[in-house]
Amino acid sequence: MEIDQLSTANLNSAKSEARETHRLHFFKYAAPQTFYSLAGKLIPWFAAVALILTVLGLYVGYFVAPTDRQQGDAYRIIFLHVPAAWMSMFIYMVMAFWAGIGLVFNTRMSSMMATALAPTGAMFTFLALWTGALWGKPTWGAWWVWDARLTSELILLFLYIGFMALQASIDEPRRADKAGAVLALVGVINVPIIYFSVQWWNTLHQGSSINMKSAPTMAMTMLLGMLIMALAFWAYTIAMTLYRVRCIVLEREQHTDWVQQLAEVK
Repeated sequence: MEIDQLSTANLNSAKSEARETHRLHFFKYAAPQTFYSLAGKLIPWFAAVALILTVLGLYVGYFVAPTDRQQGDAYRIIFLHVPAAWMSMFIYMVMAFWAGIGLVFNTRMSSMMATALAPTGAMFTFLALWTGALWGKPTWGAWWVWDARLTSELILLFLYIGFMALQASIDEPRRADKAGAVLALVGVINVPIIYFSVQWWNTLHQGSSINMKSAPTMAMTMLLGMLIMALAFWAYTIAMTLYRVRCIVLEREQHTDWVQQLAEVK
């Protein structure tokens, strides 16, 4: 009996040590030097996936998907517009998450991730607004209307720009990270406003064609094209964010030995 208890205790101890080792192995990527190396390995893969999925998604959307009965071929802008709008909101939530982690736990890589995400989020927000205008002209007869969803999406663009401008205006990186994190967290309230604006107010913007509670109201080919483009934008976001994080790491760690050694090697 004592031998069995001793064996069980040793087994539990070994499992605990294994979990701790795995945890330490994961958290080592919180160090800028280790993350810099990992990001460099991942960028080509995500960039390749983004390119392949973009070509496939555009082909499905513009050559395979059927013509819409009411809007004709003008609706095909959705294969850029809808995924861009999704990513504009999703990236902001992720950016605010990392900014909040950096603010609360004072972790450098978290704040760098938030900083790296902002330009891509702003780009997708602008793309959503621009393609929305191209879609709105033949559909509504106007490039822009002060619709609740359009206005809140425009506010999202201003939040991205404000986040980047605020950080750029402060010379000390840690203070810039904290100021940007506060703005990012406050701006989160705008994301559900964008998403639910069509339900909350009587707007010109059409409702969602994809609902988790019911089957989609569009042809499966159309849905497939949008989902492929969303995955392409997602892979692109990861590749660009990792690339930008590497640049930020080099800028902030330029006085460290490992960066100087890296510069000498190159």
